[in-house]
Amino acid sequence: MTFTVAIIGRPNVGKSTLFNRLVGKRLAIVDDTPGVTRDRREGEGRLFDLDFRVIDTAGLEEGEEGSLEAGMRAQTDIALDEADVVMMLIDARAGITPLDNHFADWLRRQGKPVLLLANKCEGRAGMNGLAEAYGLGLGDPIPVSAAHGEGMDLLIEALIPFDDEFAVEEEDDEKALQLAILGRPNAGKSTLVNRLLGENRMLTGPEPGVTRDSIASDWEWEGRRIRLIDTAGLRRRAKITDKLEKLSASDAIRALDYAQVVVLLIDALIPLEKQDLTIARRVVEEGRVLVIAANKWDLVRNPDAAMRQIRERVEDGLSQAKGVYVVTMSALTGRGTEKLLPAVFEAYDRWQIRISTAALNDWLHEMVERHPPPLGHNGRRLRLRYITQVSARPPTFAIFANLPDDVPDSYVRYIQNGLRSTFKLEGVPIRINLRKRKNPYAPKK
Repeated sequence: MTFTVAIIGRPNVGKSTLFNRLVGKRLAIVDDTPGVTRDRREGEGRLFDLDFRVIDTAGLEEGEEGSLEAGMRAQTDIALDEADVVMMLIDARAGITPLDNHFADWLRRQGKPVLLLANKCEGRAGMNGLAEAYGLGLGDPIPVSAAHGEGMDLLIEALIPFDDEFAVEEEDDEKALQLAILGRPNAGKSTLVNRLLGENRMLTGPEPGVTRDSIASDWEWEGRRIRLIDTAGLRRRAKITDKLEKLSASDAIRALDYAQVVVLLIDALIPLEKQDLTIARRVVEEGRVLVIAANKWDLVRNPDAAMRQIRERVEDGLSQAKGVYVVTMSALTGRGTEKLLPAVFEAYDRWQIRISTAALNDWLHEMVERHPPPLGHNGRRLRLRYITQVSARPPTFAIFANLPDDVPDSYVRYIQNGLRSTFKLEGVPIRINLRKRKNPYAPKK
């Protein structure tokens, strides 16, 4: 990437639609309801052969100090500071409003280069608004349609000079760890992200549901690159009736597709409810690394009893990933948060482990000798002949047997638990595929 672009404008002018258009995927939630975007969201933009960093922002509004609107405005101010060039978006169909005039005056005082984009200019309905836009004093407006992709050729012509001016050296190609923070509403996810980043990157508040989009932040911890993803709170589907909450929940689940490690943040005062375990099981079934962080631990009156309860629920509800890391902390005060990243990277390293075939087969021989498999159907003896690791992330093993369909689930769990304890795979999902070994003497078809 070469330079940074911030998309700014009043609510509901199409900023998130343009952001999605520039990054080439549906990252930001889009809806006709004003004020859907609250935090700033970043992505890697591309227009034809031009690469840049793009920031989507909340709609420009004024609000009293301490209000949600004031927090949204503060996020926009930060985006403006980071930007090399600003795109101010107006709704050409609605025409110029007093709010557009107010924020055009504000942008002129910031001293940043501004491109004025008149959105929704498809057809003739936006022509009057396009003409009015000249009166904002921000230069010639660029007619575009974010929804239909019109005007992108004009936009790239306006952006090319900034590519020459702000070009920087490319970063090294070391891939960042994809780390997502998931949990129920009001568990403290955004507070934790702010604590880890050391800045007010995410909007926070006592009311549940402040975060709507899944917001990614690039970060570095002890020389290791991290892409930290904050998500909206996840409630049971039956309790979700609001359309925007449904979109937010879908966005949070989609973040799981990109994550390698998931921190499940739980409220230590009401630890591991049914919804927490539902999220945890989904993480494990997807083959991702799971780390449980018990937040608000400073408010727990009996820590030993609370930890015992968490451990018991983890053992009962997550048998397929025994030994999951549980970190106790307070995102608000910062106490215990220093333990989270070491646990994340230790689990991540286990998730990528590779075990030699020789070591695996020596181990399998001992396991079978200690506890032979039961007889199969029709009284035939089951033989586990060979094991090999076929992939990592998560560790996946193939075991060749004479009657793979007859091996009971209980014996597969015995093998799985043995792998976990012998090769230090606690807390990592393990997959085992049973296969039938081909008979070299069987007639060829």
